[in-house]
Amino acid sequence: MFSYRHAFHAGNHADVLKHTVLIAMLQHLVQKDAALTVLDTHAGAGLYRLDGDYARTSGEAADGVLRLAQADAAALAPALQAYLELVRAFNAGTGVKVYPGSPFIIQHLLRAQDKLKLFELHPSDLRALTRNVAQLEAGRQVAVLHEDGFEGYKKFLPPPSRRAFLLCDPSYELKSDYGRVQDLVADALRRFATGTYAIWHPIIGRPEAHELPRRLKTLATKAGKPWLHATLTVKSAKLGAPLLGASRRPGLPASGMFIINPPYTLKPALQAALPQLSQLLAQDGHAAHQLLVQA
Repeated sequence: MFSYRHAFHAGNHADVLKHTVLIAMLQHLVQKDAALTVLDTHAGAGLYRLDGDYARTSGEAADGVLRLAQADAAALAPALQAYLELVRAFNAGTGVKVYPGSPFIIQHLLRAQDKLKLFELHPSDLRALTRNVAQLEAGRQVAVLHEDGFEGYKKFLPPPSRRAFLLCDPSYELKSDYGRVQDLVADALRRFATGTYAIWHPIIGRPEAHELPRRLKTLATKAGKPWLHATLTVKSAKLGAPLLGASRRPGLPASGMFIINPPYTLKPALQAALPQLSQLLAQDGHAAHQLLVQA
């Protein structure tokens, strides 16, 4: 269960989608004065070097954040401008060598009264996360917890301020993760029905991956809660022709973000951003996007 390292994938197309959505949501949620409690169930290391050995091995950032960063910023949708602006805040000069993971993106947007709970089990990522968070000098605002995020979130719902946002983005390396995500959402809605819940998921040729969004929609609908489902496809899931390297695994072709109780501002933000993402990050003629909403 400890073989997955997000450092290999930092800044890829899935991160671009996930973090664009994350920023757009948090920018709205922090407009209310009441304190917000944010839970990140699979925090990772927090910060990643795109010029490091891990990222260079996969090269995934080249077709993600680095490609987007080369676009004409003035022509980008506001949500994509906000995403790139935040990423650049962690970098000196015009290049992008440091990529902020969800913990640092969240903390960057929080106010003094807000709280952030970070869960991480991987020993190496936990050590890196602890070191990275210490540099923030955020005091008691940020807590790093060596716990299973699928269980640890429970003690924080509902929060004292009655405002909570939970991000769940496991690696899905274990097939059981799909069922655990479903159980987490069902339990979280029972504990705190008015919280905002964001679930990242891969779109791959696996029955569990196909079923998860449908089951999340059923859970939200039965609870009487609005939901939003955004997906981004950058390439075909099939292996390429022999001349294009058919012997290699095709890599992740698509991913999605499923949101329960989304801010009302998220739909228009993604209506503008998703078409640009599918165009700018396309790796072949199968690039596409979809935005489904139930109010």
